[in-house]
Amino acid sequence: MAERSTAAVDVADNSGDQPLAADAAKATADGVDTQDGRAADEPMPEKDGERRSAAPAAAPELHSGHKLARRYRLEECVTRLDGFSSWRAMDEKLRRAVGVHLLPADHPRARTVLAAARSSALLGDPRFVQVLDAVEENDLVYVVHEWLPDATELTAVLAAGTLEPHEAYQLVSQVSQAMAAAHREGLAHLRLTPSAILRTSTGQYRIRGLAVNAALRGITSDTPQRADTEAIGALLYAALTQRWPYENDAYGLRGLPKGVGLLAPDQVRAGVHRGLGELAMRALANDGATASRQEPACTTPEELAKAVAAMPRIKPPEPAFTAPPEYQHTTYQQGSYGRPAPVGMPTAPISVPVPPPPPLQSRTGRALKWGVAALLIAALGLGSWQLADALLDHGKQNNSETTQPQQQGPAPEKKEPAPLSIRDAKEYAPDGVPQNTADVDKTYDGDTSSYWRTKSFSDGPKIIIKPGVGIIYDLGSEQEVKEVSIGLRHPGDHTTLSLYATDSLTAKDAVDPKKKIAGTSTKDSSVKLTVQKPVKTRYVLLWITEMPYAGYDNYSGAGYKQGITDVKFKG
Repeated sequence: MAERSTAAVDVADNSGDQPLAADAAKATADGVDTQDGRAADEPMPEKDGERRSAAPAAAPELHSGHKLARRYRLEECVTRLDGFSSWRAMDEKLRRAVGVHLLPADHPRARTVLAAARSSALLGDPRFVQVLDAVEENDLVYVVHEWLPDATELTAVLAAGTLEPHEAYQLVSQVSQAMAAAHREGLAHLRLTPSAILRTSTGQYRIRGLAVNAALRGITSDTPQRADTEAIGALLYAALTQRWPYENDAYGLRGLPKGVGLLAPDQVRAGVHRGLGELAMRALANDGATASRQEPACTTPEELAKAVAAMPRIKPPEPAFTAPPEYQHTTYQQGSYGRPAPVGMPTAPISVPVPPPPPLQSRTGRALKWGVAALLIAALGLGSWQLADALLDHGKQNNSETTQPQQQGPAPEKKEPAPLSIRDAKEYAPDGVPQNTADVDKTYDGDTSSYWRTKSFSDGPKIIIKPGVGIIYDLGSEQEVKEVSIGLRHPGDHTTLSLYATDSLTAKDAVDPKKKIAGTSTKDSSVKLTVQKPVKTRYVLLWITEMPYAGYDNYSGAGYKQGITDVKFKG
């Protein structure tokens, strides 16, 4: 099948003769490469692709404070290049930072950028920085994407040094698998530079600018899979050697010596992991280079991902524990605790005082002890006699009574709560941004393997950007709720949830402190809430305000998140 993409590859940069470590430390967080105040890709030779003619130089003349769609407030321009500009902005509706690409509607690439952004948004893979909006409005085209303030560009990471073998393994594994998934959906990146790779605080790698970055620059490729594979090989090569695998310096990294061609990583830097070095050469073999063991070249991200999976797994380094300082005994002498003697002065011997004899060892002390013992024995004897006398008197009184106590009937049996059926349920999102409305019914379908889950949040355990997430359950009619059991998908520190009685399935203000039924925090995968004072209600809101941290699973990115597998009511 012939390969064709609307974006092209870019794997080398001759942006200057000196390393750009200072610029590498600053993340633009918009997916646009900038170096020395200009675009990092401007003078870069294209590989396996071609750049279209230059677009008009005038970018939209907007300023900080301008608002798009009465929602996105522009705050800082991070790039102005080739007729478009990129901004850090604030989504005032959801109160979060976002990135925005802007270009005139009559820009030659406007339609291509819109198509690329909408195709990327449909992928929905959390390994990529998500496109949130792509709009043409008021003679402007703008693309809104996620902004990850806690993530670090690979450019800045490499400026500090090479990656450990385990980190380099994670880099090539995660990026190759993500790009293989993108190509299966017909999408190519073709701008996989170090500034397009972000490492989050949890160690996960995320890719930004899928299809959009290349569309903004108007470059195409006839072999997009091969181009992306070679770009991943260049990233791995740079991670192992802190050198760019081409003659030109780029992204804060020095290039290879001119005229010697592509050197194997272990020829550039001592101590390079052999398996990873060979893998980088196999990915870079597209221009004639060969791996050291003559293994076949990897020409698609799918082939590269399989080659990574076939390698022996590289374990993370053992954590280094610092030994605690040696305990120093202190001595007390005239108010000073172990004060060192002045330098050059003779140390006088310290006279240790003789401890006093133990108390009560003299003749008087022994007599005092015997006296106290005798008094205790006398007191115990007197108390025992008084207690026995009181018991005898009480027994006589009972025997003299002639009135028989009335017989009481058996105590009523405590009724066990009975299961209550759930007729319907609906997600409760007071801020207008639901989590996963399609899977709400999986929380009461009786199948513990199915579940409803929230999105993955970067802050936690307490949800910062919204008051909470939850589901309202309809019990069919007014019932007395006594007990609720809830199955949770992610155990850990910690989940905080509450139950509220509410008026309807579509209530707008369901979180009413006066109607709270029960609440708790747990680290387990299940929790049972017992209502202290049973409440009669038809609608019950399950409200979650704090969630534990969990790793990547089933296309859900790592972060603070939770899922509900099974909910049962009893009354």
